[in-house]
Amino acid sequence: MRRRSRDLVLPRPAGCILLAFCLLGWSVLFLKAEEQSHILVYMISGGMLILVAALSDLHTGISATIRDNERTWDVCLILVLLALLLIFCDDHYTLFLLGTIMIYAVTVLGLNVQLGCAGVINFSAASFFGIGGYTAALLSGSGLPPLLALPLGGAAAALTGCVLLLPVLRTSGHYAALVTMAFALLFRVFLEVSEWFGGPQGLSVPPLSLFGTDFSKDAQFENLDVSFYVKYDLICLTLLCLVFSFVRRLERSWIGLAMDAVRSDETASACFGINIARWKIVAFTTGNLLAGIAGALYAMMLGYISPANFAFADSLLFLSILLLGGLGNSWGVIPATIFVVVVPEKFQVIQEYRYLIYSALVLFMIVFRPAGLLPRTPRHYFGRPT
Repeated sequence: MRRRSRDLVLPRPAGCILLAFCLLGWSVLFLKAEEQSHILVYMISGGMLILVAALSDLHTGISATIRDNERTWDVCLILVLLALLLIFCDDHYTLFLLGTIMIYAVTVLGLNVQLGCAGVINFSAASFFGIGGYTAALLSGSGLPPLLALPLGGAAAALTGCVLLLPVLRTSGHYAALVTMAFALLFRVFLEVSEWFGGPQGLSVPPLSLFGTDFSKDAQFENLDVSFYVKYDLICLTLLCLVFSFVRRLERSWIGLAMDAVRSDETASACFGINIARWKIVAFTTGNLLAGIAGALYAMMLGYISPANFAFADSLLFLSILLLGGLGNSWGVIPATIFVVVVPEKFQVIQEYRYLIYSALVLFMIVFRPAGLLPRTPRHYFGRPT
């Protein structure tokens, strides 16, 4: 008798620990690799493992193991990230890359609330990301505590998004996409012509400070040099954990249920008394809030921002991450962000062609796997949510 897919992996916490250990080993080898041939080998090997798991029933067993031990898996992933920070504690480049991944993941989680949960199209995610960054730059430069600039950057992005509420609510489909695209282009032009925002040259951003600790200075413990990016990565990890937990609970709540109904069929939702405008406003504002907070932290970590950091191409980048990972699936955001951010940085051969590759990849996903790499599981209206 054929063994069930759930028996292919350990349906116990030990299975999650084993998966996390394998993930940590492959990540360390890939991040440490410098030769392009070695990087290509690791990419092919990782892709082959994913392909084998997808073609067989192994991925079903892995999904069941993670679902049955969700808290253990969450803890294992956090420990993996902490282990990577410890292993690369003196590598500025790798630590900045890890921080960028976590910040981008927070932004795409906000976009997932908008498009994946409520079906609100937003082609200007990078603009709200930039609003948070510029807010942090202006407020930190005026003497406000840098840590306070993070929530204020999110609030500024959410309030600015109110300008688009009326056209977004009165349009749908391609017309709503055009509205957000126009806002993204106008935002870029506004930054370039405004001297208050530094014009094309941009603004410098004071470093983050917390409890008297300057995050822009390296640290040293005995004979171990620790990059200042470790401090930023710890803040990024904390933010990612909080936002991921918030989004996941939002999806499983009655609010997420209402958003699902709006996304699936607005007419049927209205017939059952669901306020379409209310939940679209909630989703759009929440997504912009998360993008603004992520942009504020990114600006502090980068130390400098300019209009070039928030181009329309970056909005398409965020959207491609969401489509690649799977609409409505928060877990799919993490591997998709890692793939989109890390692969071009490590594999320099495709660096200049990354947007062409992203576009081709998105078209491929839309045609052959529209649900993404990790399709969203059917919602359970009763009992334990998946």
